[in-house]
Amino acid sequence: MPVRCLLPSRVAPLALSAALACSIALTPAPFANAVTMVNDPKGFNGIPWGAMLNDRPELSLVNTARRIKEYDFKSGPNPLGEARVEMMRLSTVDDKFARVTIRYRGKDVHARLLAHLQTQYGPLDRSPGQTMRGFNQQYNWRGADTEINMTYEGQGERGFLFIESTVLAPRFNDSLPESAY
Repeated sequence: MPVRCLLPSRVAPLALSAALACSIALTPAPFANAVTMVNDPKGFNGIPWGAMLNDRPELSLVNTARRIKEYDFKSGPNPLGEARVEMMRLSTVDDKFARVTIRYRGKDVHARLLAHLQTQYGPLDRSPGQTMRGFNQQYNWRGADTEINMTYEGQGERGFLFIESTVLAPRFNDSLPESAY
């Protein structure tokens, strides 16, 4: 049975417009623009973007796919500043070092990581409307060769940090089939 609008035909478009306006007004604003990176590392932990990782004795290969290989430090994740993280994975695309994925837990670890990143790569823009607080936070630093994206989910107190080459990281998407979009 078809659903019928109980409002007169002139009121229905107004109600639809009002509902649309409310949904747009209640949609959260996107996160602030990236901070311009003060000190672009051009890699990670002394390893430059584009380097081959397969001959580095401190790394072990943990995953391999057609064009992508992932490595972990044999001794476990390195601390970042005063923060200890759960996982630190280095990824290559076409055998060129392109990304570091870091996973961490805890509000204290998040605060330490955020402080470390600001010390190394530049302070966040703290003007009103430029910082996200609350359950989901996202911060970005962008340099000529490196981009850093930090996401923290307050609900489960877990965070993800991606440090990647601005040139090589987009190649990860080249492996996705057209139907994946």
